[in-house]
Amino acid sequence: MKPTHTFRAPGRVNLIGGQIDYHEGWVVSLAIDRDVRVRATARSDGRVIARSTEFGGEVDVAADGRDDPPETRPAWGRAVAGVTRVLAELGRAPVGVDLAISSTVPVGAGLSSSAAFEVACALAISDAAGFALTGNELARASQRAEHVATGVPCGIQDQMTSVCGRADHAVFLDCRTLAVEHIAVPPELSVLVVHSGVARTLERSPFAQRRAESEAVAARLGLRVLRDATLDQVRPFPRGRHAVTEMQRVRDFARALRARDLDALGPLMLASHASSRDDMEVSIPALDVLVDCLVEAGAYGARLTGAGFGGCVVAIAPVGSAGTIAARATARYRARIGLEPTAWVVRGAAGASRAE
Repeated sequence: MKPTHTFRAPGRVNLIGGQIDYHEGWVVSLAIDRDVRVRATARSDGRVIARSTEFGGEVDVAADGRDDPPETRPAWGRAVAGVTRVLAELGRAPVGVDLAISSTVPVGAGLSSSAAFEVACALAISDAAGFALTGNELARASQRAEHVATGVPCGIQDQMTSVCGRADHAVFLDCRTLAVEHIAVPPELSVLVVHSGVARTLERSPFAQRRAESEAVAARLGLRVLRDATLDQVRPFPRGRHAVTEMQRVRDFARALRARDLDALGPLMLASHASSRDDMEVSIPALDVLVDCLVEAGAYGARLTGAGFGGCVVAIAPVGSAGTIAARATARYRARIGLEPTAWVVRGAAGASRAE
């Protein structure tokens, strides 16, 4: 009997640092205690066959990566095909594998369900062929798989956070060097995630347009990325102004987190949301209302998480009050906007690994 192993990769919530990973900036994220799990058994016929009760249907692609990811059906299988192709390009032998995929990461919420999916699949498909990757290589391969499969030009923070998470710690990531610092989440702090009731799909959002507009500012200044810009250089350009000020907010947030300066964290998150709304224009009215409701209910601070255009808001709150704050905020939000929110208290989780 061929051995079967299970691999897991967590979703993530971006505490601060939106739309700057592709400018090689800094971000602070949290790998969360919701994950994608892949049960894998090697096959002898050179096929990668994936099944999922959550997503429905079966995916069947060649293990040598020759099948075109964007043409793979059902649609969720494009990620499987993308991972298979990228690993083949990196030198993985075309060993077949059966994949049984399950997930507790909400889809369309801005919690990086796609990154967790790709990382877990990459671990499983690599293991079946005895193909070893370092953590950074695993994250890079998973990011490339997203590009190949969907055309969404995502940055690296989602995959790196899923790979490098640590229980009860935030991940402070330098997206230029991929250096990671794990910063303990103060025990008196809870992290609350609330879905706005507005699903978002980056493929059908202005995400790529916003990224192109932001990168155009760098090009106008003669720079490769906006990490190397000053505030004076970008002040006339809202997209550039967001990037430069957000990078400073991230570093201030990491400093406050290390010092357990809870009073500083909330205002930084609110300033991040305002910049995402006004300068980057990636928020929507529902997210703005939800942020207001959370702060009115007693959260220290809140902001949209992920790339925006729907999905979730993340908030920080006193550890003993998160449930009460969530209940008050969701009731106010429901009454004001007529949408049905969903709230979770999340904790920092370990990064991707073999589960059994």
